[in-house]
Amino acid sequence: MFKKLTAVAFGALFIVSLAVSPSVNAADNPFVKSGKAKFDEGDYRGAVADYSRAIELDPDDAPAYYYRGNAKYKLGDDEGTIADYGRAIELNPEYAKAYHNRGNAKSKLGDYEGAIADYDRALELMPDYAYTYNNRGLAKSELGDHYGAIADYDRAIELKPEYGAAYSLRGIAKGRLGDHEGAKADFDRALELDPEDAYAYNYRGNVKSELRDHEGAITDFDRALELDPDYAKAYNNRGSAKFNLGDHYGAIADYSRAIELNPDDADAYNNRGSSKSDLGDHYGAIADYSRAIEINPDAAYTYFLRGVAKDDLDDYHGAIADYSRAIELDPDYADAYNNRGSSKSDLGDHYGAIADYSRAIELDPNDADAYYNRGLAKDDLDDYYGAIADYSRAIELNPKDADAYYNRGGVKSNLGDQDGAAADRKRAIELDPEIEVR
Repeated sequence: MFKKLTAVAFGALFIVSLAVSPSVNAADNPFVKSGKAKFDEGDYRGAVADYSRAIELDPDDAPAYYYRGNAKYKLGDDEGTIADYGRAIELNPEYAKAYHNRGNAKSKLGDYEGAIADYDRALELMPDYAYTYNNRGLAKSELGDHYGAIADYDRAIELKPEYGAAYSLRGIAKGRLGDHEGAKADFDRALELDPEDAYAYNYRGNVKSELRDHEGAITDFDRALELDPDYAKAYNNRGSAKFNLGDHYGAIADYSRAIELNPDDADAYNNRGSSKSDLGDHYGAIADYSRAIEINPDAAYTYFLRGVAKDDLDDYHGAIADYSRAIELDPDYADAYNNRGSSKSDLGDHYGAIADYSRAIELDPNDADAYYNRGLAKDDLDDYYGAIADYSRAIELNPKDADAYYNRGGVKSNLGDQDGAAADRKRAIELDPEIEVR
């Protein structure tokens, strides 16, 4: 029996929205004042029209450009937003909040390096502005600089000790670094400051899941959904917690609701597919994975999952095609090499299987399953000494691997080492009394 890696449900990535800084005082220009009034009422298009009129009257009115940038930001006109903040800065190179807000707009477009440069300049001009530290931290985190992000969130909290968003963001960064206890403490504090923060409940639920407290995670996801019944990610994450508790039907219900709320949520399709696979509905799983691939055709993990489902249906050629696509997208995907090797062995291509297992071992030298599987392939080719070496290495890496002991015993018997074979079989049965029945 080959050891193929199977589907595992996963929760949502930690993502939060950008903060938007407060604006400066209105200028004397009457159209700036009327534009600000419309902005405060939520009439952003009307605000843009008034600010544009103000600029016609005074093309060098930096606040008018700044305010119009704020209104365009609200309307989703990101390029126009950046252009207006840029013009405000040209007219007033020390316009700190224009730098801050342009940084927000650049972050929204994924230009995190450009955003950080603007936040740096804003902090030179107003070094005690907590919001800029917070937003710079978010940009750093998106670039993978979680330690730098935490330093910025620390400073934001020093300046504004009841800044709940900074605690939540710091918790996210700590979670990404594997400091789940520290993350939980930050989410606890965020919820002390705002007990109605659905997002903090969701994130804390993710952390509890990482700490294997799946029941506690479900409690947090429940609370997040009480506060925001249309919170798709909370449904997805609660589904993952239920999955981890073996409640696949409950998980499927949650994933389905997440998909109803967000039909383009590839993660929810992946996760629902995983639950269906565990329940033996491999065709249903393949349908979900295929939909996820339509949404995100460059996700190696989804091809891997679909390959697992095809494997379970004995569609080894289809499985190999999916594992191969996963490897094209991620050439260092050790698990995909391992599983492709198993499918090749199922088709009798033991040499091709050995090549894949060897590549998996190169990528992950501590992968006990890859050694075990390579041992099986060598065993099938009557390379008994090579098989024993691989089974022995699998046992070194996983001393409780009953299958490796049992199969090594079989090979030793083929080589005439009956005492060694008996010792291995005995150990295998100690580890798994049902092994001979299987």
